[in-house]
Amino acid sequence: MNHEDFLEAYLKDRQKIVEEALERYLPDEDSVPEELHTAAHYSVFAGGKRIRPILCLAAAEACGADMAPAMPAACALELIHTYSLIHDDLPAMDNDDVRRGKATSHKVFGEALAILAGDALLTEAFVLLSRVEKVRLPAERRLAVIQEIASAAGIAGMVGGQALDIRAEKIPPDAAGLTEIHRRKTGALIVASVRTGAILAGAGEAKLQALTQYADHIGMAFQIADDILNVEGDSRLMGKKTGSDAAHGKVTYPSLLGMDAAKARLAEHVEAAVAALAAFDARALPLRMIARYIMERKS
Repeated sequence: MNHEDFLEAYLKDRQKIVEEALERYLPDEDSVPEELHTAAHYSVFAGGKRIRPILCLAAAEACGADMAPAMPAACALELIHTYSLIHDDLPAMDNDDVRRGKATSHKVFGEALAILAGDALLTEAFVLLSRVEKVRLPAERRLAVIQEIASAAGIAGMVGGQALDIRAEKIPPDAAGLTEIHRRKTGALIVASVRTGAILAGAGEAKLQALTQYADHIGMAFQIADDILNVEGDSRLMGKKTGSDAAHGKVTYPSLLGMDAAKARLAEHVEAAVAALAAFDARALPLRMIARYIMERKS
């Protein structure tokens, strides 16, 4: 089996495992209030690559641990990511009508219920993280993970990055400003995903720092790739409109640096991410391959 086939099989297998866990952890759709649970399920199970939970599980395995104890945290990360997409799509934010090839939550359920579905998923993520019977690990590790994810999702991370992104529509950022936006908006939760898997595995400081460097680079690579796909991507493969960044007047890596330079920057981040894993053995192969996949993906 070549590397491409291996990665395809690996991602498909991990996606299936994560989907099954999400189905176990989320309350049933017919729970009261039914319309809220239906809206939450609609967005969680609308598709998606499950990259953040897969990174969490892969990091735990790269550190020599079994992935099972990391599964609740991996699913919590996906719930937080999904909430952020629901809110990003709202008319007051990016005003998108299509996500993952389906109508966005507010188009199906209305703005009020979409907001509540996002709120519910964010909160349920921390319910899941804090349930002792779901995470049979030392309390200090669980607390460290809760702090890690909360910081990445909040003002210092994703939410702060979104606020900076909104401001950037009126006050265009320079290269440093754009990097700060993306480190927070996209990169923070990706870094938290990798670090969470390592923390739950009991990784030492050297491994944790190496994985942090890896994650920081792939977080930036992921956003640059998104910027490029928004210009060159196939909307049918991506399941959402292309050209929206230009339509909203957003500064992106291609618009700021030019397409060739943006692609060069993407490649630099991917190479740096792989280099950060030099001290890891073959158990880190999925992490190495995911870095390459980010650069080569079409959706």
